[in-house]
Amino acid sequence: MKRIAALLRRRAITAVPVLLIVIAATFLLLEHAPGDAVDSYLVSLGGGDAKLAAELRAQYGLDQSGFARFRLYLSALARFDLGWSVAFDRPVIDLVRERLPNTLLLMASATALSFGLGSLLGIAAGARPGSLRDRALSIGALALYAVPGFWLGLVLVLFFSVQLRWLPLAGMETIASGKQGLERALDIARHLVLPVTALGFIYLALFLRVMRSGMAEVWPLDFVLFARSKGLSRTRIVWRHVARNALLPLVTVLGLQAAAMLGGSVVIESVFAIPGFGRLAQEAVSDRDAPLLVGVILTSAVLVILVNLTVDIVYALLDPRIGSGEEGA
Repeated sequence: MKRIAALLRRRAITAVPVLLIVIAATFLLLEHAPGDAVDSYLVSLGGGDAKLAAELRAQYGLDQSGFARFRLYLSALARFDLGWSVAFDRPVIDLVRERLPNTLLLMASATALSFGLGSLLGIAAGARPGSLRDRALSIGALALYAVPGFWLGLVLVLFFSVQLRWLPLAGMETIASGKQGLERALDIARHLVLPVTALGFIYLALFLRVMRSGMAEVWPLDFVLFARSKGLSRTRIVWRHVARNALLPLVTVLGLQAAAMLGGSVVIESVFAIPGFGRLAQEAVSDRDAPLLVGVILTSAVLVILVNLTVDIVYALLDPRIGSGEEGA
């Protein structure tokens, strides 16, 4: 436990400058972008005079210098205040709390599908490298990985929702259904089948190929040859020796794909009209809502860091060599 605690402490310390860089870079990029939320609001009203624009900018603090607003934003972050959304006229933290659970549910379900099924198919392919089954699964994974997520989502909608009418077309749950408890959970699950499939199948192909490649590299190693010389069954060798050691790089890929999956959820949420974190980012960009967009990006960075911290812990549990040199740090 000391080894894992030292590793976790070291990673948490290095995460602080990463967050500061993300905050500063995002703020500077938005500072140099043309227009602001007031311009977008006046366009939605059909126009407005300069006096109204000046009053709105003074109300939301947009008339101050960039350095002053950045300093105020840092002081607000120190109080866990993400600011005020100009487009929604609500605190950013409330919007994050409202939308983030939907995206986390989508990502967790898609990750479980892609990692679990991808690992099993990768083991099936890597159990006999070079076999017909291995080649068929590898070619299928490559073809699936080349499919754009939005295109796969649209195809699933046309087939399962429009033609067969088996699953809901869009949304997170049935609007104003009044369902509670288990009935509501089942309704949400039905709505998530298609978006989870569209998001998860793309990364399933990646996990399959990584698992298969990892097993192919483990087969020629000495400890596997020793296990075969002892007369162990091929099934036991695959599960107890080869697959277990090939799982380590797969866990690493899982952490690296967290950010990619969070970005991919933006497209999937738009296709299936899911009120999640990705659509919130899209609305912040379209409305030029800088405080909301900075809050979304900062929250996304924190999520990616937490996922990678979790992956580091799992990796240390699977491989005792990881973090052994950091116990005395």
